[in-house]
Amino acid sequence: MDYNKITIQAIIESDKQKVWNFYTMPEHIIHWNFASPDWCCPSANNDMKVGGKYFARMEAKDGSFGFDFEAIYNEVIDGESFTYTMLDGRTVKVSFSGKNNQTEVQIIFDAETENSLELQRDGWQAILNNFKSYTETNA
Repeated sequence: MDYNKITIQAIIESDKQKVWNFYTMPEHIIHWNFASPDWCCPSANNDMKVGGKYFARMEAKDGSFGFDFEAIYNEVIDGESFTYTMLDGRTVKVSFSGKNNQTEVQIIFDAETENSLELQRDGWQAILNNFKSYTETNA
């Protein structure tokens, strides 16, 4: 199936290794992997290898809704990029490019068909912006 591709990005004021670690390590993922302050990510696991599984639980803080985000890695180039496939067959590529003390994170993902492209872009961008804020304010 052909999907519309959506691209989001952010420039993080930090070196590439720290950005990679904060993006991929579960002890950090739980602090940034949500789009708004009324949501949380109470648990995450990440087996970062080809065939390995990514899992994150995302929930509204009031308990009214939650879901599991799961994917299987197709490619991992340590410190540079990775690609995974979500359970519904859509793919995501995340790449990291650093220069001096800045790192660009770019995410290209297949859109789903239930929500508008704008809503999906805005939601994923909000999560990436939350990641940027968390990474820049923590050692």
